Amino acid sequence: MNNLEAFHTLEPKPRLTVVGAGPGDPDLITVKATKALASADVVLYDALIAPELLEYCKPEAEKIYVGKRPGESHSQDAINFLIVEKAYMYGHVVRLKGGDPFIFGRGMEEIEYAQQFGLETAYIPGISSSVAAAGYAGIPLTTRGVSESFWVITGTKSDGSLSKDLSIALQSTATIVILMGMSKIEQISELCIQHGKADLPIAVVQQGTTVHQKVGIGTAKNIKFVVEHNKLSNPAVIVLGEVVKFASTTVLQSIAQKKFSV
Repeated sequence: MNNLEAFHTLEPKPRLTVVGAGPGDPDLITVKATKALASADVVLYDALIAPELLEYCKPEAEKIYVGKRPGESHSQDAINFLIVEKAYMYGHVVRLKGGDPFIFGRGMEEIEYAQQFGLETAYIPGISSSVAAAGYAGIPLTTRGVSESFWVITGTKSDGSLSKDLSIALQSTATIVILMGMSKIEQISELCIQHGKADLPIAVVQQGTTVHQKVGIGTAKNIKFVVEHNKLSNPAVIVLGEVVKFASTTVLQSIAQKKFSV
């Protein structure tokens, strides 16, 4: 691979498209993303994508599951290798990732790796669960007179710790959205209390935008009980802020029972 000039005349040309699948509801994928899937020779897909999305692929496309749920062994290094290997073997590889690949999705890491080996690369954004899950629960991340901005924070850094940005965000009036934070829910609660925000409204939205969506509403001081009582778990989005008060029981029940249709 040291002399990539030799590969520039390959047909089909080896290329990678990193595609956002959206937050869970298969109808929320973009038209551009479905076109990429339809042209793919190989699709490497994650655990949280809707299985129906693979129906956009052409029948002869190779579809490879590379999910990273607990107990699964698909390392990032192995995925990177597959991207390059399959692109040179077959042509167009689509890396299908839940939500948006550039929001805690390692999309840029995969693009940079592929570029080292001469692959053409492209990115197609997806609707992020950081926005959509709250919206499907009737919670606007911003609204006049209540919240003028929002933070999106990872609940678990690569070293396993909670991001220090949460302490900074809690000093503002911004809405805070935490992804991958369910294992840190007690720590999040304690941090809110330390910052004098024991009564800060919090929502936990599990499997947001899907027919299996469940929502728990509480405050910083009782959110651990709410999570346990409602048996909430990953995948889930945690929303902190006064905007959580907009979530009505009627909205929550209707969304949990069915998908929106147009």
